[in-house]
Amino acid sequence: MGWLQIALYFVVLLLCAKPLGLFMAKVLEGQPTWLSRLLGPLERLIYRLSGIKPDTEQSWKTYAVAAILFNLVGMLAVYALQRVQGCLPLNPAGMAGVAPDSSFNTASSFATNTNWQGYGGESTMSYLTQMLALGVQNFVSAATGIAVVVALIRGIRAREASAIGNFWADLTRSTVYILLPLSLLLSIVFVSQGMVQTFQPFAKAQLVQAAKDTDGKPVIEQTIALGPVASQVAIKQLGTNGGGFFNVNSAHPFENPTPLTNFLSVLAILLIPAALCVTFGEMVKDRRQGWAVLAAMTALLLIFLVPCIMAEKSGNPAFKSLGLATTANWEGKEARLGIENSALWATTTTAASNGSVNAMHDSFTPVGGLMPMVLMQLGEVVFGGVGSGLYGMLVFAIVTVFVAGLMVGRTPEYLGKKIEAFEMKMASLVILIPCCLVLICTALALVWPTSPPPSGEEGLGAGGTIVSQGVKGMANPGPHGFSELLYAYSSMGNNNGSAFAGFSANVPFHNFLGGIAMWLSRFWLMVPVLAIAGSLARKKVVPAGPGTLPTHTMLFVVMLCSVVLIVAGLTFVPALVLGPGIEQLRMSGGRH
Repeated sequence: MGWLQIALYFVVLLLCAKPLGLFMAKVLEGQPTWLSRLLGPLERLIYRLSGIKPDTEQSWKTYAVAAILFNLVGMLAVYALQRVQGCLPLNPAGMAGVAPDSSFNTASSFATNTNWQGYGGESTMSYLTQMLALGVQNFVSAATGIAVVVALIRGIRAREASAIGNFWADLTRSTVYILLPLSLLLSIVFVSQGMVQTFQPFAKAQLVQAAKDTDGKPVIEQTIALGPVASQVAIKQLGTNGGGFFNVNSAHPFENPTPLTNFLSVLAILLIPAALCVTFGEMVKDRRQGWAVLAAMTALLLIFLVPCIMAEKSGNPAFKSLGLATTANWEGKEARLGIENSALWATTTTAASNGSVNAMHDSFTPVGGLMPMVLMQLGEVVFGGVGSGLYGMLVFAIVTVFVAGLMVGRTPEYLGKKIEAFEMKMASLVILIPCCLVLICTALALVWPTSPPPSGEEGLGAGGTIVSQGVKGMANPGPHGFSELLYAYSSMGNNNGSAFAGFSANVPFHNFLGGIAMWLSRFWLMVPVLAIAGSLARKKVVPAGPGTLPTHTMLFVVMLCSVVLIVAGLTFVPALVLGPGIEQLRMSGGRH
């Protein structure tokens, strides 16, 4: 039944991709749709209040400045709201203001569509902060990704043009016509399934059997956290944001109460990224191009999904010697969801730039945990974030045709545009920046010493040596602790947001280093992508010749997948051997 559910998932995903993709193409082209009569007045009101002229075209530099400044202002707003939330309304639990380092990390996280969380949602954020700060960023950070990929598509199809669209118009249309209606519909379904949506204070429940607290005092009452959950869960999944209202994210029964909410949530994670591939094909007037990119993304996801499921079902060989009824690895998983659905979510959320979880990735087997980690290290291009995944994959497509051009001794072309030195320099930045951030930040955490404590005890390693920031935060020594650290910075350095969760990252060092990594990974990639868009827009269309590589065939799909895997393999295999590789050898009884 687990395999049948996964097959059903991919069938429904691919069936939904085409109609949604064609609809989004009309929206982003400014064409009327069946929602225009209903939501058109809202779009025009936003333009009027903001002083936006949607028909005014922008150069790539103006477009990039607008995107960065808008998100910078959003980041500052999120930071400020967290700091003063104790003085604001809609705070029935009386949450105090968030610490400066945690506020900075969270503001950078939500402004960059990463949604890395070093805090517990129900114990840190008020209802107002969850909605006004985090919920709003869930919309606009996703809309920013859609806007940038649409600008790139315009650059690819344009002929000797100097402009690539209007950021403000793209941002508004993405929010009003795509993200908002889908979120409203999905949140209504979620509420019907029992997902919480209320402004009422936390509930109190009498325990059937008294317990004891850490001081040994009897506890007869439990506090149950509530809040406006369904509305945030809908956009966190659709916008590939992933930040959970509760600390345990979508493993919490109030965020994911039924099999239907689980299926719709994991479907929503990939829905818009998959549909954008169809949008791409429609906008460049060759639908085969979109289907080729979608085929490459789907193939790469399956390459990692199947081993993840098999590893978790095989489990730990030690279980057999203990006489257990099964060797399957059920630790850290919800029994109501099962192994297959847990592995599907784990690989889907890391293939996309989502980061939500319905199981504890830290409890996966070494190979099972390796799969979602590598999916992030591929650059979040296997579907990836809303918009960002597609523009990342199109950059890999540009690199692929460049490599193919070198093989046949011809200037490479992609959809009629010559790929020259400038495009390759920008593409190299897009590919290499996340890789460098992951490895450099992991290395810094491993060697950066903790401050010597006044007592001379806490923070000291064997022989009185000062341990590093990374080692101090590891809940598990040895290779698994290294895996936790590498996973954390793979997540932040690729704007994902998921975590192994055995790593204590909510300290000033990791909050500041991670916040900087998330910001650079988002916007240092956007600028080169927009530069490629501007450069391609100025070029003439070159007619296809005998040496032109068709980019809609199965051969190109295989080549594209190969380039993605080779880049990640050359970059991360040495680090992965030190973590999951050694873990697997130890678990299977091999020498190490």
